[in-house]
Amino acid sequence: MKDQKMYEPDDKLISIISDNYNILQSLGSFGINLGFGDKTVKEVCEDQGVDTYTFLTVINFTINGYRDYDDAARVSVPTLIHYLQASHAYYLDFQLPAIRKQLNDALDASDNLARLIMKLYDEYAQSIRKHMKYEEQMVFPYVQELQEGRVPTDYNVATYSKHHTQTDQKLRELKNIIIKYLPTDGLSNNKLTATLYNIYNCETWLQEHADVEEQIFIPAIRRMEMKLKQNDVSVKISNMIKPAVEQEMLSDRERDVIVALVQGMTNKEIADHLNISTNTVITHRRNIARKLQIHSPAGLTIYAIVNNLVDISSVKL
Repeated sequence: MKDQKMYEPDDKLISIISDNYNILQSLGSFGINLGFGDKTVKEVCEDQGVDTYTFLTVINFTINGYRDYDDAARVSVPTLIHYLQASHAYYLDFQLPAIRKQLNDALDASDNLARLIMKLYDEYAQSIRKHMKYEEQMVFPYVQELQEGRVPTDYNVATYSKHHTQTDQKLRELKNIIIKYLPTDGLSNNKLTATLYNIYNCETWLQEHADVEEQIFIPAIRRMEMKLKQNDVSVKISNMIKPAVEQEMLSDRERDVIVALVQGMTNKEIADHLNISTNTVITHRRNIARKLQIHSPAGLTIYAIVNNLVDISSVKL
């Protein structure tokens, strides 16, 4: 059952652990070492270089499923990356080998069913390793590029999300086979029970880990992509419409022609309005296109608005 309390920066970290001892492994993944006394969450995080908001976002989510954090833009992607990478290391380098050893010690190596169980476990471990290595080799480097302000064209978070499938089916099968079909004596039964307890814990941890990626990490990366793409569009528009000081200067008459064009006048109407010939209007338009390198009415409209030649409210969009 989920604990419905929402933890805050001023709560003592030792109190959160007392309520939910299963977050101890998460502390290590965030890089928080024990020995912090009676300090608050904020004090501990600041002392140990961890983003407080991101820490509480993950902790409140894994403890009580709380998703509606008030400012998603405050989630620190570097902190999330550190948390996920450390979680991978814990699972691949410690938890998987420890369970395998425990399982091997509890089984009779001469029993065919026992050998099949070990094979099933090794297949499960390989699938988990493959999944996490994919993230290490593809996802995290991609996020690093986003953090540096680059948007790779050959990968995106949608591709990652499609690959982000559950990989614990074999573990569930292994657990059920041991419970249903493996006869043991008293000592082996105790060993297998202890192993099963760890397998259940791992199953819960793996689900929480996947949920953090799905509900917090992937949305954070989507926000980074959107922001960078918006900035990229702004830069392209800015480059397309250079400030007048960077371009060959327009004459006052050429500015008048631009304003008239933006207001929807034809060449003849512009000529009548400015008391010049239609041919002169056409010449002005050629010079404007050459100087600004803008050839479309929409481009001229944007130029006129950006350079305060017209007010946007007077433009027919």
